[in-house]
Amino acid sequence: MSLKKIKTIVIAEAGVNHNGNINLAKKLIDIASKAGADYVKFQTFDVDQLILKNTKTASYQKRNLKYDISQYQMLKKYQLTDRNHKELLKYSKKKKIKFLSTAFEEKSLRLLSKYNLDYIKIPSGEITNYPLLKQISKLKKKILLSTGMATLGEIKQAIKALRKKKKDITILHCTSDYPANLKDLHLNFIKKLKKFGCDVGYSDHSSSVITPSIAVTLGCKVVEKHFTLSKELRGPDHKASLEPQELTEMISLIRETEKMLGLNDKIITKSEQKTKLLVRKSLVANNDIKKGEIFSRKNITTKRPGSGTSPFKINKFLGKKSRKNFKKDEFIK
Repeated sequence: MSLKKIKTIVIAEAGVNHNGNINLAKKLIDIASKAGADYVKFQTFDVDQLILKNTKTASYQKRNLKYDISQYQMLKKYQLTDRNHKELLKYSKKKKIKFLSTAFEEKSLRLLSKYNLDYIKIPSGEITNYPLLKQISKLKKKILLSTGMATLGEIKQAIKALRKKKKDITILHCTSDYPANLKDLHLNFIKKLKKFGCDVGYSDHSSSVITPSIAVTLGCKVVEKHFTLSKELRGPDHKASLEPQELTEMISLIRETEKMLGLNDKIITKSEQKTKLLVRKSLVANNDIKKGEIFSRKNITTKRPGSGTSPFKINKFLGKKSRKNFKKDEFIK
């Protein structure tokens, strides 16, 4: 009998919502810690290693920025230096929340590897980046693999390239739109991801606070969600992020969901034990029964409470002689 309780890892995704401001990044750490997240996560990249200068912004980035610039120009100001990482890691420890960051290319992977973080997060856009996956495969770290925009074949291909034990990989279901339309989330696909034999999780880009809890009911062990100080701030991801009170509500809903899911076995609770005696029935005399009289369905019935003989034992009495006198409503024993 398994009595394992559910405990979901909640990652508060700050991403690039610090807008290149280290003080804003610290405020985001404050928010994540206060909300009860297990991790706060940023994004690490060297824009010159990441992208060609003339690469256009995605449609959601144009929509959220409300002006058109190249991805290179947009991301340049969101870079975090090695010094920034050290400062944010130290501040996270002070605020008693674990620090993570996503490496988008090999140089950033080497930088993050120095900090002995719990996980390596592979973003959806890098799931087909074989050279990066190969470098990650050499590291003795647990993996969070986001699967936005990926086919089943590409997911299988990435898992094979990582050359990790399945217990060391968590596959995150993801819809790569910001914010993602509820009809495009397809949370039922989480069930299919389990067939890979790895733990599953959910990287949520919807504007809902409920979707992560639904993902938990579908078996997700890890939930990741973008958050921001304010949706009105300028940047590519603020509009698709939760504000502080929403993040707190989301995590509260996850913890309530865990309580409701409880143990993965049928357990009679303490309150049920008390109620059981009062609402179940026992074998009782339907009328006065004399010693030597034959027990039958006419003179035996069932009534509450359940502190006497179980009705399932009625066949032990039927057709046999009573060994004593019974008053009406007396327990048959």
